[in-house]
Amino acid sequence: MKNSKLQTQHPKVRKWQCVANCGACCNLTPEDRPDLAEYLSSEELELYMSMVKEDGWCINYDQDTRKCQIYDNRPRFCRVQPDNFEDMYGVEAKEFNEFAIACCQQQISGVYGKDSEELERYDHAISDNPS
Repeated sequence: MKNSKLQTQHPKVRKWQCVANCGACCNLTPEDRPDLAEYLSSEELELYMSMVKEDGWCINYDQDTRKCQIYDNRPRFCRVQPDNFEDMYGVEAKEFNEFAIACCQQQISGVYGKDSEELERYDHAISDNPS
């Protein structure tokens, strides 16, 4: 019998990431987010509501290019970052990735459907993400 080294396998840590050509988070339909006032200040809530077009999409989202037109200057509530998620939702940094991934999957499913190309592309991206 040959000596073999046991390799310890560590579970793959999924890391949140944004995926190009999605934009699901730019669908701001307030009816889909009834708890906005729980995590946005009154000023942020006013800004949020001013950004919603009649069809529910953000006024800054270009649906042809599927890109945010104010990306570098987008509001705090549009930034998926550990510190924002801790402040807004009480999510600790160690829980950020799984929480943000679940949020994206839920939003993508709601906007494009559970069998959508966008969700498939997102799931593939996070599963291929190196730990």
